[in-house]
Order: sequence, then C-alpha cells, then structure tokens
Amino acid sequence: MASPKQQRIDPKTVAPKSSSNSVKIKSGRPGGRPPKAPKIAKATARDWIGGARIQTLPLAFAPVALGTAAAYVLPHEEDGAGWHWLRALLCLIVAVSLQIGVNFANDYSDGVRGTDKNRVGPRRLTGSGAARPRTVITVAFVWFGIAAVAGLIIVIRSEHWWLLAVGALAILAAYFYTGGKRPYGYLGLGEVFVFIFFGLVATAGTTYVLADTVTLESWLAAVAVGLFAVATLMVNNIRDIEQDKIAGKRTLAVMIGNLPSRIFYVVAMLVPFGILGVYTLLYVNAYLVYFVLLVALPACVIALTAKAASELILALRLTGLTALLFGLGLASAIVF
Repeated sequence: MASPKQQRIDPKTVAPKSSSNSVKIKSGRPGGRPPKAPKIAKATARDWIGGARIQTLPLAFAPVALGTAAAYVLPHEEDGAGWHWLRALLCLIVAVSLQIGVNFANDYSDGVRGTDKNRVGPRRLTGSGAARPRTVITVAFVWFGIAAVAGLIIVIRSEHWWLLAVGALAILAAYFYTGGKRPYGYLGLGEVFVFIFFGLVATAGTTYVLADTVTLESWLAAVAVGLFAVATLMVNNIRDIEQDKIAGKRTLAVMIGNLPSRIFYVVAMLVPFGILGVYTLLYVNAYLVYFVLLVALPACVIALTAKAASELILALRLTGLTALLFGLGLASAIVF
C-alpha cells in the first residue's frame, strides 16, 4: 500500500512567533529569575542611637545616684564625707556602658537566632538586616571594654582587687543574657540577674567603692531600683510575649502568662514606694519622692489595660522615667 504523499510547507505562509509572547529564560528556572527582595535601608545614626535603647539608661543612673548619696552622708577616713567625684563618675561610666553594651549584645543575639524576625515595635539593627551582625556585636564589646577600663581604674584606686571578679561576672552576665548556646534570658531567669546586677551590685557596689562599707540605706535603695529594673524587663517582655513564644524564647512573661505578668509588673513598680516609707522616717524630705507616683501609677494602669504594642512601649518609657525620678529624688532627699 502506497504511503500518502508528504506536503511541503511554504515558510512564507507560517506566521513568525511574537517576541512579546515568548519567555526568555536566562536562569534555567521555569518562569525566569524570581523578583528581587526589597532593598533594606542601612542603619543610620538615629538607628544606632535607637539600638542603644536610651529609655533603659535610667536603670544605670538611678543606682549610682542612690549608692553615691548613701556614701556621701558617711564619714570616711581619707576625705571626710564618703565622696570621691572621680570614683563616682567611674561607677556611672561602668553602669551606663554595661547597659548600652547589653542592649547591643541582645540585638545581636536575638537577631542571629531569628527571635526578632516577627518582632513588633522599633526595628532591631541585626534582625532587620540594617546592620551586619559582626558590626553590632563589635559595638557591644566596645561598650563592654569601656566598662572594663573604668572598672579597672576603680580597682586600682580603691585597691579592692576582688572587685575584678565582680566586674568580670557583670560583663559575662550581660553577654549571656541572650548570648551563647543556653542563654539564661531564654530560661526565665532574666529578671533575677537584672535585679542582682542592676539593683544590688550597682547600688551597693557604688557605696562600697566610695565609702568602703555598705549601709542599710544603700541595701534598701538597691532593692528598690532593682525592682524598677525588673519591671522594665517585664513590661518589655509582655510586649513581645507572642513573638517570643513563636521563637522559643521562654521569658518569665511567657512562662507565667499574660495577666500574671502584668500583675507582677505592677507589684515590682509599687513595692519601692513601700520601701520609701523607711526613708521618710530617716530623712525629712524623703516624702516628696511620693510625687513620682504621678508617673508610676499611669504606667501601671497602661500595663494592666494595654492591648497594643504602642501602649506597652509608652509604659516602658514611663517605667524608665519612674526609676530616674525615684533615684534622683531619693538621692537628693538623703544628701540635702
């Protein structure tokens, strides 16, 4: 049986393919290259200042002010009153540098772990990609270095060499809050260490460096400002409670829940005003510090009722302001 005759196709009768309909694949992937990710703005000076978290610096000023005041009213063998302006300034440098250093270290550690990936509130330098992780951790260690140098000068001038160990522990505690393989901040212990180092050590340590002793007034003040530091950390963690759950960060707020955390915050904010009652028996002007409740009580109400992150950020700022006014006010009442 004869096969059918093949027909010839005239090339002129075939319409050329439209270039607009053809897909040019350069990458070897179906559909071509994926769209580029949006470009992330590099960190500005304002971002770096924000990374230092200025609203937390009252936690450095308050304990040094109170520790200095407690030392000032004591007699001292060398210079009369327990006042050494250089040592007091060095104590302040140590406290501020450690606070800023731990803030940048937290930014780095939470950023590389992915904890800040879904974070609300101001953007983080590492988590947002605005700054390289290595740069952020380098800045953190620069501040730790400043604290170490100031602390070393204190040790040399006071000749209390065992304070070197205290300073080393403070720097290690600052880094391992969120750094390392098993950060204690992820185990619900952040409030404990904040109370110890930004309350007891900072306040009583300042008094000891200036006057070679620690008084009852200094210890009570240490407890008060330590509780403000705890409240600051707690309200910050309440804001991030849902994101921390997702990231596996088990802060105390995550562990005890939303409402208990808010109640815990209020207690930590108000107990210092109970401690203040002791000072009113010792110093005639101490009662004036109760006016700081005009800032503390609104912070408590906001923290109890807040539904948006912006409200908790406001409570955080009011907490820092409360700590600062309480510390400076009580220090003034002790001295004057």
